[in-house]
Amino acid sequence: MPLTPLRFWLWQGEAGLQEIAYRQQGDSASGAPVVLVHGFGASSGHWRFNIEELSKNRPVFAIDLLGFGASAKPRSQLPKEAKSPGSVIYCFNLWASLLKDFISQVVQPVPGAEVHLVGNSIGAMVALTTACLMQEEGQAPAQVILIDCAQRTLDDKRSAQLPGLERLSRPLIKQLVQQRWVIAPLFRLLARPAFIRSVLLRAYPSGANIDQELISLLHLPSCAPGATESFRGFINLFNDHLAPELLEALNVPVRLLWGAADPWEDPLEAARWRDQFSCIKELRLLPGLGHCPHDEAPEIVNPILQEWLAQRA
Repeated sequence: MPLTPLRFWLWQGEAGLQEIAYRQQGDSASGAPVVLVHGFGASSGHWRFNIEELSKNRPVFAIDLLGFGASAKPRSQLPKEAKSPGSVIYCFNLWASLLKDFISQVVQPVPGAEVHLVGNSIGAMVALTTACLMQEEGQAPAQVILIDCAQRTLDDKRSAQLPGLERLSRPLIKQLVQQRWVIAPLFRLLARPAFIRSVLLRAYPSGANIDQELISLLHLPSCAPGATESFRGFINLFNDHLAPELLEALNVPVRLLWGAADPWEDPLEAARWRDQFSCIKELRLLPGLGHCPHDEAPEIVNPILQEWLAQRA
């Protein structure tokens, strides 16, 4: 099916005006809006099998986060680096600020039809951070749906859990990935279509829907100016939010959807979150599916999302 065409919005961010791409489909009068947030290296196109189905009952918006897809990709600034004109610190607070403004200025939910946030992987962390920010400002979303939420095992706050050799080599690795002369060739290596396909074969255990359209969706944005900079910013996120601290603060309903065969995000940890945090209403595991079940098996995921989006508690 053809992708919903891209639209563009100018966001007044911390580094000035930034062009943000997004997709929109559905009647604004038909129900509470939904915002879909992609994961690392992806874009709004990663919801290619979900937007049309979900928009039958409500308006649906899918955003390209700053640094990804067709959105602007400003120069990265690491926390200890001197500020340079037009640079940004890529982090969850930045993306949450973007998403909050996108909701208020573009989505414009009406009272009584609060927005639903749906995120995959790192996008789930962005959705969680945004929900906390909106809650602090008295504009909490209706609910947050996390699809294989990133557990961020490489964050400094979790370093004690790493094997001994990884802990010992960590300071050197952190120094190296700050260097642009290291990042540029590494990014070119990882952004090759052949490498992207190999990663997808791990992320999609069933092998379903690994097609040329998907590879192009992931590869083409990597060829855009600035793509190396957003990659540099992201892989230096060693001290940022973790899901448990956000879940502890959240008072809105949260639902977890998880590929039981996810090679990177452990469903056992998701089960611990469910048992620990009162905001989590349900965890549903999907046997045989991996890190991106919404794209790997939309025929399974879309009915679940429709069911959950009809609920408010």
